Amino acid sequence: MNRSFVLPMALSGLVLGSSLPALAGTISGTVTAGDKPVAGALVTLWNAEKNRKETVYTDDQGHYTLNTGFTGKLVLRARTPYFKDVKQDLELAADTSSSVDFAVEKIASLDELSASFPASAHAATLKFPDDQTKAAFINQCNYCHQQGNALTRMNHTPEQWNSTVWRMEGYGAYITHGEHKRIARMMDETYDGKPVNAIQTQDYAPELAKARIEEWHAATPMSFLHDTIVGSDEKLYGIDEAQDIMYILDRETGKIEQSQMPANGNPVGGDFAGLQLPIGIFTGNQGPHSAVETADGRMFITGALSSSLIMFRPATKEWKVYEIPRGFLWRKGLYPHTIRADKEGNIWFTAMSSNRLVKFDIKTEQFTDIALPSNGVMRWLTDTFMGVILKVAAWFPQQNVHLALSHHKWLNGGIGIFNWPYGIDVNPVDGGIWYSKLLSNKIGHVDPKTLEVTEYDVPHKGPRRLRFDKDGMLWIPSFDEGKLMKFDPATKQFETIDLPLLAQNEYEIPYALNVDARGDVWIATNQQDRIARYIPSQKKFVMYAMPNRVIWFRDFEFTKDGKVCTSNSNLPAYAHEDGLPAFFCIQPDVNDHSSLIPAHQLPVQLK
Repeated sequence: MNRSFVLPMALSGLVLGSSLPALAGTISGTVTAGDKPVAGALVTLWNAEKNRKETVYTDDQGHYTLNTGFTGKLVLRARTPYFKDVKQDLELAADTSSSVDFAVEKIASLDELSASFPASAHAATLKFPDDQTKAAFINQCNYCHQQGNALTRMNHTPEQWNSTVWRMEGYGAYITHGEHKRIARMMDETYDGKPVNAIQTQDYAPELAKARIEEWHAATPMSFLHDTIVGSDEKLYGIDEAQDIMYILDRETGKIEQSQMPANGNPVGGDFAGLQLPIGIFTGNQGPHSAVETADGRMFITGALSSSLIMFRPATKEWKVYEIPRGFLWRKGLYPHTIRADKEGNIWFTAMSSNRLVKFDIKTEQFTDIALPSNGVMRWLTDTFMGVILKVAAWFPQQNVHLALSHHKWLNGGIGIFNWPYGIDVNPVDGGIWYSKLLSNKIGHVDPKTLEVTEYDVPHKGPRRLRFDKDGMLWIPSFDEGKLMKFDPATKQFETIDLPLLAQNEYEIPYALNVDARGDVWIATNQQDRIARYIPSQKKFVMYAMPNRVIWFRDFEFTKDGKVCTSNSNLPAYAHEDGLPAFFCIQPDVNDHSSLIPAHQLPVQLK
């Protein structure tokens, strides 16, 4: 082993608080196709137990180096688009090095090639009958899982597709009767079991060769590992929305603990017990969704299904549930969604199904309810009566009575009857609270002192989980149109950046983003099994292909040493290539934690 290289790396990790294990060995080599090096190929190492992975990318000469803490009988894989995966077994002892070269061969079988494409290539073949159906489909049929992956593109009969779409409506897809019929017919006509061919291009960027990905399997195939946050102890806390469990990963040891949330007297499904939630997956009562840690070490979690705020104390595994105050017949804070904390330690979160923001004072334990503008009569009806509809529907558990009662059906309103306040963040410059309204296509500001509300239309539809950078610029993903939006609160001006696509006929659905200490924007682009990093100072994207098929990230958080961490949470989890949820941490710059090296785009080595 080349100790002159490993020792500085180890010392750098100690200084920066890195969670990398002591490096046991080094694997290096090349990936080639014929006599040409493959740039940007993914080289992935499994540990002996097959529950952890480490991945690096090849440089422009096809070379890779992977420093690992894994020992024993391991498996190494090379993966690159349009070529067959190549695996090699090896045995690695502590303080040893190994050289492993890969020669990849083009995929000859059309069936095998089709199966290797990400979901976006298959969804691109959908024959949308009109723009309205396409808009409804992208907005309402993509937010829990990919469209076009191996599970969602299975060949069905027309009756089975009709039943599938009804099931999706039971999960919360709000579409009209006409949209239902057109979507079911479109799926039947498109997904016929035949392979697809696609021409996709992944541009190589030198930043890839400096990146490293760590992955830990967690939870069960039936789990819904929604948000994951990085605790002050540098552990990862993953929230299983389906089963009311907190999974806690110690990244140094790889050990995963779990802690069960209390039911607190709620039925399965909570306030949404009348909906046909994913049977066998949603077995919990609270539906924990999003979390934030306060300065005293407590974590506060939105209980989406139970309309509650849940406190978790990691040191003692203590739980406490705060019920959001009720109105005359129902809780005002239906489906509490994304949560953040301000500088004073107050908790702010969106209540999606009630069109509200809620503030929670952690000292007095008092809630402040903030009603948001209804934006039209149809949405006012929703804000006023949705609680009643859900309460009546709960008398008939999992029977979807709400579909007959809601005016999105009988008034043909579709998604136009909802606001859905969704993402939320705190401006670090002035402390202002900003939120997004996913279905009315607005962002809004709440003055934290006066609680005055001001809203603005966004230029592109589907604003989801927005975040501020350190300079007070607000970054917003346009889920419906595949755009990145930047908003200046001072000038009230928007800037729009198109997200890169693998092919021009495909679509991308940016779900969430976060901004690191350098100002780089990390975006969950969930249709193409990769994530996007936008570098504003260079006005460029770096696209990181992920080592697994079926990638679905819902939020990002950063460790002290600059890793980008999240969890894979496609619903259902058994659709993932490995059949399980997983924690992910991407280390952008293995050899340089301080700054980026400016670099120009290089072409892909393979055509």
